[in-house]
Amino acid sequence: MFLKLLQLLACPKCKTELSCVAEQTSNDEVESGSLICGECNSSYRIERGIPRFVQDENYASSFGFQWNRFRSEQIDSINGTQLSFERFYSETGWTKEWMNRKWILDAGCGAGRFVEIASREDCDVVGVDLSNATDAAKTTLKGRRNVHLVQASIYELPFKDGVFDGCYCIGVIQHTPDPEKSVRSLPGLLKRGGRIAITAYERRKWTLWNAKYLIRPITARMDKRTLFLTVKGLMPVLFPVTEVTFRIPYLRKLFMHAIPVANYVDTHELKLGQRYSWAVMDTFDMLSPAYDQPQTQDDMTMALMAEGIRDVKRLNNPGLNLVGVKS
Repeated sequence: MFLKLLQLLACPKCKTELSCVAEQTSNDEVESGSLICGECNSSYRIERGIPRFVQDENYASSFGFQWNRFRSEQIDSINGTQLSFERFYSETGWTKEWMNRKWILDAGCGAGRFVEIASREDCDVVGVDLSNATDAAKTTLKGRRNVHLVQASIYELPFKDGVFDGCYCIGVIQHTPDPEKSVRSLPGLLKRGGRIAITAYERRKWTLWNAKYLIRPITARMDKRTLFLTVKGLMPVLFPVTEVTFRIPYLRKLFMHAIPVANYVDTHELKLGQRYSWAVMDTFDMLSPAYDQPQTQDDMTMALMAEGIRDVKRLNNPGLNLVGVKS
């Protein structure tokens, strides 16, 4: 943890400033130690350079398993594509110029897919995740002094109010126990005029008839390692089947709805081997989370507006992608 992050941190229980007691440092970074609240006497550990405000075992443990296993698949600088770059700027609506010298929050950073993109610019990016996927992000982004990683709950974010210029939350809200509460937890961290961007699964009349929702009552309860091995074992059969069925004119959407496999046949930037790896990764991602609750545009819009977000609008991207400005 770089000490400059300390100016943003606050006790998640009482919102009092925290002090740092370092045990081991390296190149101005606190590798281990504690964060102490002088008001309520709470103490939070710093391990492997990451402040930890939660226990590792929680409802997001499947994501920790997933992203530590698939740490590099979605990282543009490793996979040779611009898929994350294009998605980040498309779904935030931000520009590199606007991000200059800003503090940016990535709520639900996973393995650091979008932190890797945002931190290329002259800004400080704080990536927060409930799971120990932060360790995967730490490995990937090692050496970037404008990257700050925190393991914490979206319901008890350890930051002062009004300290961030921008916040994005991409593909996370639907995987939390209370999506509305999750959305409402973010605007208070923004400065006046701060920008927010959220992308979630959208709920429509037919959404819950997707095959993944029919089998998730079983798969979401399975041991994560067992589920992963099952997906991996079935993929040599399922991948070739979807290679054909997901390309059939007029019927492809039906097959995509009926077969719970994430094969991105239209993503030409990925080589065949990469698409296969992504299919294993994202099929596990579809079936393993404890929560998967698609949202409506009205519900998310009202949640944002209730917390002082104005000019809420929907961007023309896959999924439910809303942006707005803090009043």
